[in-house]
Amino acid sequence: MVPADSAPWLAPSLPEQDAARRSWDVLIVGAGHNGLVAGLVAARAGLQVLIVEASSQIGGAARTERPFALAPQLPTSTGAYLVGLIQPELLQQLQLELPLIRRDPHYFLPTTGSRYLLIGSDQAALAAQLRRFFSEQDYQAQRALDAELAALREDIAPSWLTEPLSIEDTAERYVRPALRQAFIALCRGSVGAYLDRFGFQSPLLRAMYAVTDGFSGLFGGMDTPGSGMNFLIHNMCRLKGSGGTWMLCRGGMGTITQTLARAYSEAGGQLLLGSPVAQIECSAGQARALLLESGTRLAGHAIVGNCDPFRLRALVGAQHFSPEINIWLDTRRRPGSTFKLNLALSGLPRFRCLPEDRGQFGPTIHLLPDEEHVLDELEAAFAAAQRGELPDFPSIEWYVHSTLDPSLSDAQGRISAALFVQWVPEQLASSDWESQVERYSDHLLSICDRFAPGTSALVVDRMALHPGRIAQHFGMTSGHIHHIDNSFGFSDRFPHRTPIPRLYSCSAGTHPAGSVIGSAGYIAAHCVLRDLAAQPPS
Repeated sequence: MVPADSAPWLAPSLPEQDAARRSWDVLIVGAGHNGLVAGLVAARAGLQVLIVEASSQIGGAARTERPFALAPQLPTSTGAYLVGLIQPELLQQLQLELPLIRRDPHYFLPTTGSRYLLIGSDQAALAAQLRRFFSEQDYQAQRALDAELAALREDIAPSWLTEPLSIEDTAERYVRPALRQAFIALCRGSVGAYLDRFGFQSPLLRAMYAVTDGFSGLFGGMDTPGSGMNFLIHNMCRLKGSGGTWMLCRGGMGTITQTLARAYSEAGGQLLLGSPVAQIECSAGQARALLLESGTRLAGHAIVGNCDPFRLRALVGAQHFSPEINIWLDTRRRPGSTFKLNLALSGLPRFRCLPEDRGQFGPTIHLLPDEEHVLDELEAAFAAAQRGELPDFPSIEWYVHSTLDPSLSDAQGRISAALFVQWVPEQLASSDWESQVERYSDHLLSICDRFAPGTSALVVDRMALHPGRIAQHFGMTSGHIHHIDNSFGFSDRFPHRTPIPRLYSCSAGTHPAGSVIGSAGYIAAHCVLRDLAAQPPS
């Protein structure tokens, strides 16, 4: 596998012997996007910062790679696919710009018949489609949903750049009075109950909204408490020009982490790549140093874990946490239930319901069962995953981003695509993933063929990532893409200041959420800066 992320401007990885001889103010475990944000903030504040990364490349799950042996020059985003939740205020604070591409339209809901829904900024076209293919009631429900989410998005935005409060205190401080109870009910309740408030007549539309925002990375279904929190999080898109929707980053998601790494390097931050951490050394009740697998010891005044909280605990040793925090963390552990099928295609598919190109390849493409069966099928899919079985028709989002970003194609005209699949078991009950992964990949492509006949024949090569491979490739415990389920929000997530002095977390498992956001790194860095200012190292 050849990395697509290459950065000739980035200083070579600092030799371990040089790193060990230096005195570090801040040591950061992991060069994912949050770790890079934390390092950038601390380095610009004048601190000596070293990021220690197990892999030979940076980026965590926000990377652009060339994973296809049969299309070796085709770049693709292999982990995270879209950017939306980075707050514009954070980019302003970091003095960074990203080459963003708006997806307009942003949702495409095909069917195996003649109906479809193509949602974009053209409200007249949207109204006509909803009234033609669905109903006036669905149109009014969609308008009411959009209006409420836009209000909540603006109300709670400031809370995403500061240490979290409880859900109830967040409502009191940030949310307009008329929406406080709806906000609390959404955060504590299910996505199904929330969508029911708006009166959608079509189960297909109700399922579409739940799938794209409520189920992503979640070990839960329509009626799972906390799935409403995941839905709210995925509707926090406020980037300039986004219109409240998810966007692309030109060059793939690796562009984001390369941009952060460039700024971090220019601020004087250092990287140590290919250096797995074996232990976070604690003594006298405080975090003191990193012990690398090579045997090298790196001492620092503050240690920040960009690794997930379960990996952080393993590095520290559970005995250094209180029984209460261990129980608290264990109750938040969920199995990874995401499957990613990254694809190299020889050309564009052709949808049965919309054969001509009207911009339907750039959006999130929702593949759902037929309307009369959709909710039952989704319920059956999650139930199958809970039993350790592979669902017949899981929740599927399909991306074909080369249509909006030509840099994600190669000289032969091959294009990058991906299936983002929810609700597969971490472990199979009666088999194993390695013996089933190719067969299940074929099955997922056969579902694509129902909507766009001949899609399977367009596949030049593929990269299948089941939960175990996600865990291995991106370093995520259990292959859980959000580290801690996004059903837990605000102060219910892992703290930026851990119970161990001098040990911090900027993981996706902390506030505000799992996804490519960066706020966790920003908040954790400011915790470090405040604590070091209050009690400077001796």
